[in-house]
Amino acid sequence: MTAKRRSAAVVVAAVACAVSLAGCGEGAGGAAGAQAGAEKSAPKKIPQVVRLIGDGSTAYTGAQPNLPKPERLPPGRRPPQFVVFSWDGAGEDGQRLFSHFREVARKNNATMTYFLSGVYMVPEEKRSIYQPPGRAAGSSDIGFNDVEGVAATVEQLRQAWLEGNEIGTHFNGHFCGSGGVGDWSVEQWKSEIAQAKSFVKTWRSNTGLADAPPLPFDYDRELVGGRTPCLEGRENFRAAARELGFRYDTSGVREQVWPELEDGLWDLSMHMVPVPGRAFETISMDYNFMVNQSGASTQGDPAMHGQWGDQMRDGLLAGFHRSYQGNRAPLIIGNHFESWNGGVYMRAVEEVVTQVCTQPEVRCVSFRQLADWLDAQDPRTLDKLRTLGVGQAPLEGWQSFLASPAGVAGRAAG
Repeated sequence: MTAKRRSAAVVVAAVACAVSLAGCGEGAGGAAGAQAGAEKSAPKKIPQVVRLIGDGSTAYTGAQPNLPKPERLPPGRRPPQFVVFSWDGAGEDGQRLFSHFREVARKNNATMTYFLSGVYMVPEEKRSIYQPPGRAAGSSDIGFNDVEGVAATVEQLRQAWLEGNEIGTHFNGHFCGSGGVGDWSVEQWKSEIAQAKSFVKTWRSNTGLADAPPLPFDYDRELVGGRTPCLEGRENFRAAARELGFRYDTSGVREQVWPELEDGLWDLSMHMVPVPGRAFETISMDYNFMVNQSGASTQGDPAMHGQWGDQMRDGLLAGFHRSYQGNRAPLIIGNHFESWNGGVYMRAVEEVVTQVCTQPEVRCVSFRQLADWLDAQDPRTLDKLRTLGVGQAPLEGWQSFLASPAGVAGRAAG
């Protein structure tokens, strides 16, 4: 990362985590009161082979459907352009953004990663079951839910998984700053992860919805990655994640280059992307665009809303084209289900999905699917791809550059 870009990243991240907003990693409008509203389209049937787990909140129904089979890149073949759209604190509330973006994904041949906040599976009256590290029982900086909200979120999780989307974790109480996740030990991270799993595996008991159908997956098997609140506490989280069998982490920030496998975990960090009309880049997330535009206010000058949404859309598109026409490094984008500045960032993300996911050689996938593809590649091919800088395509063309994994990496063109 260049000095100028690194400086911008640090400043924006510091501002993001210093501001006490619902932002830096909260999803679904935060607290309780989620309105259940049935999905208009007919829900997909739960697979017939069912092995209930625990109290029946979850069930093993076999391999996840609608997952592409990862294939090794043939010699001389240009890599596909991967784009990952991910959502921190995923849950369904009165805005119905979870269900909306599931529909957007379906219409545009995309799958996504939904990072569930475990407390969104816990009704307010049961909040004391959460034992956050270093905090009083029942504490949470993003609140809890109500029974109707849990039911609505469960339905979205069920449908999303059946459609091939990934259910990751944004953990639970979303504690940032002093005394927050940045201070947690490895053992405290393990406790937080265990509780995030537990809330998914016991939602029927905690809500009293004993006759509701289970989630069609074993969360112990399915949970393979996450993003830490405010991108804090990454070092100890990664140590815990490795011990627990996670496959990736997306809690960092890096430039648009090919990812690395670090001690068994893929570093699928978010990227620095251009801010059109400004002399710096920012993190590829709605929150960070907002901080650069309206500062601490989630509802800034209405006269600027349209321009701010366009700026985020165009910045993400600039990052996309930089990779698509250059080194083909995967583009990682983070979001929240929010209505900041009149909802312009939701509009921007939807427009990006619509414009990029149907283009030739583009695959809009979940983090798990990206990790599957990376695992399937010859490590020597990935090593060569990492020699390409931001926006750089092979000078001699892709066919020569990747003619043989054993060959010497060619020069790159800016």
